[in-house]
Amino acid sequence: MKDESIKSVLIIGSGPIIIGQACEFDYSGSQAARSLREEGIEVTLINSNPATIMTDPVTADHVYLWPLEPKYIEKILQERKVDAVLPTMGGQTALNLAMKCEELGIWKKYNVRMIGVDINAIKITEDRDLFRAKMEEIGIPMAPSKIARSFLEGKTIAQEFGFPLVIRPSFTLGGSGGSVVYNKEDFDAALNRGLQTSPIHEVLIDKAVIGWKEFELELLRDKNDNVAIICSIENFDPMGVHTGDSITVAPAMTLSDRTYQKMRDMAIKMMRSIGNFAGGCNVQFAVSPDEKEEIIAVEINPRVSRSSALASKATGYPIARIASKLAIGYTLDEIQNQITKSTSAFFEPALDYVIVKIPRWNFDKFKGANRELGFQMKSVGEAMGIGRCFQEALQKAAQSLEIKRNGLGADGREITDQKVLLEALQKPSWNRLFMIYDAIKLGISINTIHKLTHIDMWFLRQIEELIALEQEIQKYTLDTIPRELLLEAKQKGYADRQIAHLLRCLESEVHKKRKELGIGRVFKLVDTCAAEFEAKTPYYYSTFEQENESIVSDKKKVIILGSGPNRIGQGIEFDYACVHGVLAAQECGYEAIMINCNPETVSTDFSVADKLYFEPVFWEHIYDIIQHEKPEGVIVQLGGQTALKLAEKIDRYGIKIFGTQFKSLDLAEDRGSFSTLLKNCNIPYPKFGVAEDADQALKVAKELGYPLLVRPSYVLGGQSMKIVINDEELEQHIVKLLQDIPGNKILLDHFLEGAIEAEADAICDGEDVYIIGIMEHIEPAGIHSGDSYAVLPPFDLSDEVIKTIEEYTRIIALELKTVGLINIQFAIKDGVVYVIEANPRASRTVPFIAKAYQEPYINYATKIMLGHNKLKDFKFNPKKKGYAIKIPVFSFEKFPDIQKELGPEMKSTGEAIYFIDDLHDEYFQKVYSERNLYLSR
Repeated sequence: MKDESIKSVLIIGSGPIIIGQACEFDYSGSQAARSLREEGIEVTLINSNPATIMTDPVTADHVYLWPLEPKYIEKILQERKVDAVLPTMGGQTALNLAMKCEELGIWKKYNVRMIGVDINAIKITEDRDLFRAKMEEIGIPMAPSKIARSFLEGKTIAQEFGFPLVIRPSFTLGGSGGSVVYNKEDFDAALNRGLQTSPIHEVLIDKAVIGWKEFELELLRDKNDNVAIICSIENFDPMGVHTGDSITVAPAMTLSDRTYQKMRDMAIKMMRSIGNFAGGCNVQFAVSPDEKEEIIAVEINPRVSRSSALASKATGYPIARIASKLAIGYTLDEIQNQITKSTSAFFEPALDYVIVKIPRWNFDKFKGANRELGFQMKSVGEAMGIGRCFQEALQKAAQSLEIKRNGLGADGREITDQKVLLEALQKPSWNRLFMIYDAIKLGISINTIHKLTHIDMWFLRQIEELIALEQEIQKYTLDTIPRELLLEAKQKGYADRQIAHLLRCLESEVHKKRKELGIGRVFKLVDTCAAEFEAKTPYYYSTFEQENESIVSDKKKVIILGSGPNRIGQGIEFDYACVHGVLAAQECGYEAIMINCNPETVSTDFSVADKLYFEPVFWEHIYDIIQHEKPEGVIVQLGGQTALKLAEKIDRYGIKIFGTQFKSLDLAEDRGSFSTLLKNCNIPYPKFGVAEDADQALKVAKELGYPLLVRPSYVLGGQSMKIVINDEELEQHIVKLLQDIPGNKILLDHFLEGAIEAEADAICDGEDVYIIGIMEHIEPAGIHSGDSYAVLPPFDLSDEVIKTIEEYTRIIALELKTVGLINIQFAIKDGVVYVIEANPRASRTVPFIAKAYQEPYINYATKIMLGHNKLKDFKFNPKKKGYAIKIPVFSFEKFPDIQKELGPEMKSTGEAIYFIDDLHDEYFQKVYSERNLYLSR
C-alpha cells in the first residue's frame, strides 16, 4: 500500500539538454509528476531547462526554474514542506545533486527522505571500486579491471593488463571522458582526459572485451522485493560503441533462451545486492560471441535511464510512471496496467513486433571532429521504428532520421569504393549501417564484414536478404512486378520511393499500383501482451497485413506533426510546442492525433494525445494515416522544419493546413519574395542577392560588397551558414553547399558588422497581433540566435527602437497572413532597425518566454490556428518581474579536437533560464562586459 506519510515530493530535473542527457528525462520527469499527483501528492519540481513540459504548471504544483545546485535545493526546502525527494528521474545530474545534498546534510536537516533509490546504491554503482567489490561478493563476473586515481597508477595498470583497454571515468554521464585505447602511444592522453573528466579524479581501467555483444535489461522492483524485467534490448553494434551511439533492437534477437534466463537472474541478483529500494534499474551486460555465450556485467544504473524511455515506448509499459508509484510504497500487483486496464503492472511485457532505434548525429555542426564512435557518446538524438519484423523496423527507423535518405538503400547513393568501405567497416562512424549495406551490395563477403565489425551474423544476413530482394525487384517494371513481390517489399519496410527507384518510376505511381493491388497499410496496437488481453490505449504502428486495429471515430479530428529526432537547431522546444498543441486541440473538442518517431519525447507518451501513431514523419506514412483518419486538417507549425518541409506536399494534395497557409510559409522562406514584401512596406533589410551557382554568387558579391552572410534556403539552426570576406572563401563555400544540397538556392546577405540582434515572438489571428516578448541578444550579430545569450525584456534598446520592432512585427505578421505564431529577427545598427528574417511558426524561444511570463502561449496560438478563438478572447496577464536570461549550453567536451568558435551556424545542444532582479546582477555584468569588449575591437 501507499506510504501515507509522504504528502509532498520534490522531483529533481536533469537541467539543459547535453549530449548523453537529453529529453528522455523530460519524459520521465513529466510522467513521474503526473503519477504522483494522481495519488494526491503535492509535487515540487526544480529544473533549469525552460524548454521542457516538466517545468510547466500543467505538470507540477510548484515549479522552480532555478539552477541545479545545493543552495537552491535548500532555498526550496526553506519555503516548502517536502517529505521526500525523488532523484531518479533527472539522469546523472539529479543523482549527483542528491549526493551533494546528502554530503552537506541538507536532507537530514530538513527531514527529507530519499525515495526511488538509496544513497548506498548510488555510491556502489558510481564508485567503480565499490561496484567491482560488490560484484565479486555476489559472484557476478566482470572484465578484469582496476581503479586509478593518479597518472602513475594508470600507467602501472596498463602495463599489467596490456592493450586494448577501456578507460571509464567515475561519476560522469554519456561516457564523458571514456575511451578505448588500442596502443600505448594513445594511452597517456586518454588517461589524462579521463582523470580530468571525473569530478573525483578517478577512472576504472578495464581489459577491453571488444567485439563481445552488448545487451541491456530494464528492471522494476517494489518494496516486497518483487522484480519484473520490462524489456531486453540488444545492441546491433558490439562492445566498444557507447550504447547511446549504437543501433539497438528490442526484444533481443540473437540470445539463446538459456542465456537470457541466466542474464535475467544475474540482473535481479545485481539489483537486490546494491540496496533495498523500490524503483527502476538499468543493467548492461556483455556476452561472448560464441556458442559458450559467457556473460559479464558492464554496469548498473539505479535510476531511470536513456534506455528506460526507449523501453517504455517499445513495450507500452510506462516505466517512470510505475517507478514513481513504487517509490511511494505501492507494490507491482497493486498498480493497474495502463494499457489493458484489466491486469496489474506485475507482469513482463510480451512483444509481437520488433523495434529498432537508430541514433542521430550532428557531426556537420562540429567541423574537424573525430567521427569515430567509441565509449564516449556523440549522438544528439534518436529515431525509432516499429515493425512486424526486424527488417521492417530497420527501414522505418532509417526513414525517420531525416538525413536525405529514403531508408536503407534503394536510393542510388551507394559508395562503391572498396577501400573506403573496408576502412569504414573497421572504424565505426555515424554511417556504418549504410556502409555495411553498400559493402554487401558491392560483393564483399559477410564473413569479412563480420570480422571487421564484430556485428552478429544474424543482423548481417538480414541486410543481405534485403539486397537480394532489391535485385529481384529490379528484374521487373511497375507493370510486370508480381503482387507477392511488391507485398514482400512493403512488409520488409521499403518505402514507395525506394521501390520507385528500383522500378525506375515515380513514387506516386508505386502508391497507386499498390492501392490497385489491395496492398494497404494497416495499423496495429502496441498492447504489452501480444494481444492476449484487450488493449485500451490508442498507441499504433503500421504494417502490411490484413487486420486493422485502429478504429476511426466519428469525432472531428486534427493531426499534429511531430519534429522527429532531436538535432542541433531542432530540439525539445518543438516537442514542448507539439504537446501544448495536443492539449489545446483537445480543449477545443478535437480528437488530437500525434504522429512522431522520437522515443525520448513527451509527445510520444501514449497518454498525451487521443491517438498516437509511432511512425516516421515521412510523406508516405503521413499520407496513409491522413487517408485512414480523414482529419479536418493538419497542424504543421509546431514541429519545426520537419513538419514545415511537408507543408508543400500537404497543400498540393488538397489537405487543409490549420493556421498560416503554405503560400505564406513559402513566402517567408523565399528571400526574394520576402524582401519585396519588406520593400513595399518601407521596412529596412540588409542588401541581399540570390545565386544558383558560384559565378552568380561572385557577381552578387561585387554588387553587395563584403562581408557576406551565405546560407542555403529552407534550413534550421543556421545549417551551413557562413560569413565570408573575399571571393576565394565565397567560391569554396558555394561549391560545398551545392555538393551537400544540390539544386538549393543560395542566399547572400550583406553582413551588418557590429550590429545588435533582437527577436520578437508574436501571435496573430489574421486581424490582430499580440507580441508575447522581445529578446535582446547579448552577443553582437554574427552569432546564431540559438548560441547567443539573450535577455527578456531588452536591457539597453531605446524606447524608439523597441517601438519600431513592435511596429514592424505587427506589419509583417499581417502581411504574411499569419494565423498562429511568428518569430522575427532584427539587427540594429546606427539606430536603424533591419529585419533579418521572419518565421511564421513556433520558434525555439516561445517556451522560454512562456516560462518567463507564465503564460500558455502555444495553447492560445493553437486555438487560433484551429479557428476556435480570436486574440480578443484571451486575457493576457504576463508575470513580468525583473529579467530572464537565456543561457546556451554546449557539448564541446565530446569533441576536444574541434574549433569552438561560434558563428552563424548553431552549435548549442540546449539552454538554461536564469532570472535576475536588475541589471546590476554580477552574472549579467560579466556576460555584458564581454560583448562590450568584442564591440570595441
